[in-house]
Formats: sequence, C-alpha cells, structure tokens
Amino acid sequence: MSLTLSSYPHLWRTLVSQELAARYRGSLLGRAWPILLPLLMLAIYGFVFGVVFRSRWPGLAEDDHLGFTLNLFAGLLVHGMLAETVGQAPGLMLRHSNFVRKVVFPLPVLVAVPLGVTLIHTSVGLGILVLANALWGSGLHLGALAAAPVILLPYLLMLLGLSLAFAALGVYVRDLGQFIGALVMVVLFTSTVFFPRDMVPAALTGIVDLNPISWPVEALRGALLHGQWPAPAGLLAYSAAAVLVLVLGSLCFRALRRGFADVL
Repeated sequence: MSLTLSSYPHLWRTLVSQELAARYRGSLLGRAWPILLPLLMLAIYGFVFGVVFRSRWPGLAEDDHLGFTLNLFAGLLVHGMLAETVGQAPGLMLRHSNFVRKVVFPLPVLVAVPLGVTLIHTSVGLGILVLANALWGSGLHLGALAAAPVILLPYLLMLLGLSLAFAALGVYVRDLGQFIGALVMVVLFTSTVFFPRDMVPAALTGIVDLNPISWPVEALRGALLHGQWPAPAGLLAYSAAAVLVLVLGSLCFRALRRGFADVL
C-alpha cells in the first residue's frame, strides 16, 4: 500500500491542491485562512486561559500564562491532525464512490489527501508557534527545529494506517463516522494535550502512553518550546508502533477493498 502511494506523488499533490482550492473557493479571504485560523486560535486560547482563567503550566513560572497557551496550542495542533484525517476517513469512499468503481484508480491516494491538507495547515500553525515562542516565550531553538519532521514522520504514518483501516471499515459500517467523532474527543482528553505526562497518576499512565498522540505532543513541545530532541528510545518505540499500524491498516484496506464496488 505504501508503494502505491509513493508511485503517484503527482496525483496526490494535485488532489491535495484541488481539495485546498475547493475548501476556500468563494471565501472572501481565500487562502489566507490557513494562516488566519491558527492565529485566531492562538489569540482565543491566550485570552481564555491566560487572561480569564490565568492558567499555569506545571514547571513554568506562576505568571507565565503565555507558556500555558503555547503548550496547549502545540497539543491542539497535533490533535487537529488526527481530527482532520481519521475523523473524516469513514466517509471518504462514499464521498468518492465514482473513483471506487474504477478498478485501476489508486484508492489509497484518496485516503492520503486529508493527510496532505492537514500537513499544510499544521506546518503553518507550527511556524506561528515557533515565532510566538521566539518573540515572547523561551526563545528560538534553532538546533531543535530539525526535530519537528523527525517527530511528525512516524505520526503521519500512524495517521495513514488508521485512516486506511477506518476508510475501509466505513464502507460496510455506516455508523462508524459517528463513533469516530466521539473517539477523537476521547483521544483529546486522554492524551497530554491539556497537561504534561508528569501530572498523570501512576494508575493512569498506561492509558495516556497508549494514546496515539501523547508521544508526538510531548516530543514537539520539547523540541519547539524547550530545544530538546526526543529521546531515541521513545522515537524508536513510537516509529515501530506507527509502522505496525500502517501495515495492519494497509492489509485491512486491501482485504476489504474487493467488496467496495458492490456495497457502494
């Protein structure tokens, strides 16, 4: 399945461009929205948690409300990638049923299109995060910026594997979309988006560690906000899990694909 994706890079880029164009077509500000949305989100969270609730992130100074906002923003960007890709995976084949009936069309490319879209949006958001941290936070950590793609690569593989499995299952189980919507919310609140892992009670660390976004959230925070490269053991373990999920998702998609045309 990964070979199929790597064989059609031009098709994938074209479909991603078309999806972005369709999403912002007719809007007043057009393609400025990928920049404005994360800026707006950062401003809203900064106001709510920094000004209204005056929240403090563990390990930071009591009056460092911006630090809380930046840590939260980093976590929400990572979770947003899951919501954008896995969240819409169950309905992808139904949305593109005309392609499903074409035997020669590489359907995995369709599953990877939301991944390309969210990668663009997240890259803009991470750039804003780095800039805000450089201007008002702990500074610019040039040495650790290269860690971001190293962290995101296995996460993207994980998301692709999950999306392939749910896209295939969604053809046969139409209620899966509602379930995934609830699951995405559960993942948000059982991950390290709203709190660091050090705050988790020992009895619940297993749940948090098994959450697919906990490690990328912690690793990105460490790299972009504190200049820390991810621990090799953690990176290796997560990468191995991501490859396993990708393989299983690919096998699931390949096995269930035979009946797509009949069901749709």
